[in-house]
Order: sequence, then structure tokens, then C-alpha cells
Amino acid sequence: MSVRPALLAAAAALALAGCATVSPEARVRSKLIAAGLRPSVAGCMAERMVDRLSLAQLKRLQSLSNLANHDMREMSVDELVHRLRALGDPEIVSVVVRAGIGCSIAG
Repeated sequence: MSVRPALLAAAAALALAGCATVSPEARVRSKLIAAGLRPSVAGCMAERMVDRLSLAQLKRLQSLSNLANHDMREMSVDELVHRLRALGDPEIVSVVVRAGIGCSIAG
């Protein structure tokens, strides 16, 4: 899997947090799988994102949930990073991008 689809799927899958019965990691993982990532990559990314971001940051990512309505194959990585940066939290950008790259390479 290339880095671009992993990053795009990560952004599309970030409608998470707020459910008491399902852990944030499980929610992120299932959304990533639904967005087309292999389960191993989705699990890796979910673990890294949940470990490195606060619940407040994960909730802030909910505003990107509208990306699921877009054809992710037509979105560039630049556009995704631009949308992540618009959240005003450089740590979110760093964590999502690093998780996408690292987990795509690790397979």
C-alpha cells in the first residue's frame, strides 16, 4: 500500500471518540478498515494515533469526518495536510502523517 492511500484513509476515518462502549482505538481501526486499509495497517495506525493524541485532539479530528463524502482517490496528500493544518494543531498533523507513513512502510 502506498503512503497516499493510508494518509487519505486516515483522514476519512477520523469520525471517532465519544462512545463509552467501544474504545477510541477500536473505533479508529474499524473506520480505517472501512476506508480500505488492510487490517494490519489500520491497527498499527489506530494504535499510534490513539497513543499519541489526547481525547480532545481525537475529538477535534471529528471535523474531518466530512472527508468520507469525498472520493479519496481524487484528493492529494497536499489537500489532506492542508485540511489537517486547518485544525490548528501541529501535533495532529505530525501524528496522522507519521502513522500513515510508518505503518504503510511496516506493512
